[in-house]
Amino acid sequence: MSFQEVVYRPMWGRILAVVTVVVCAIGVAALFWGDVVSAVRYAWPVIFIGALAWALFWRPELRVQEHGITVVNVFRTYFVPWPAIRDIQTRYALTLVTGRRRVQVWATPAPGRHRTLGLASKDFDGVGATALGEHGSLRPSDAVSTPTGNLAQVIRGHWERLRDAGMLAAGEDPDAETATWHTVTAVVLTALAVATVAGLVV
Repeated sequence: MSFQEVVYRPMWGRILAVVTVVVCAIGVAALFWGDVVSAVRYAWPVIFIGALAWALFWRPELRVQEHGITVVNVFRTYFVPWPAIRDIQTRYALTLVTGRRRVQVWATPAPGRHRTLGLASKDFDGVGATALGEHGSLRPSDAVSTPTGNLAQVIRGHWERLRDAGMLAAGEDPDAETATWHTVTAVVLTALAVATVAGLVV
């Protein structure tokens, strides 16, 4: 069964991250240009905002791979093998439900109301049967014309093909599903937050 890997990184988020980091860098440079003593105190909040923008908007990523799905969020990276998937939801964000946890994909939040107002029946063409809710209903975020719905259908489609081919019958390996903390990111953001509070209070 041929497979084409899919990598998704939201472009709007990356643009926002770059713009924020550039503005923060200019702000820090301006602080040091004006008054070094004040800059040592007040630069930390600006640096913190830049680092937070990178973590929130640049880092999130989704990789749909042959042997499973890798979800890179702000503080953790998850690997979910295909047999571990029990359900694929789109209510608030693309979410993979396994027997152990619910993995929300930060890179694919559900579209806002303004994005879903103009949806038509053709926007749901090709949506897999496993997306159907009670009474055969679909959510606006299941529409394949939205990033969330499109990626959900990519995952559902491959998962359904594996299931129908009997390739999930062997069951899941409990050790194959992993969750890894981004320790450096957490430590850096915490340190910058402490420095920000200290600089503003002391």
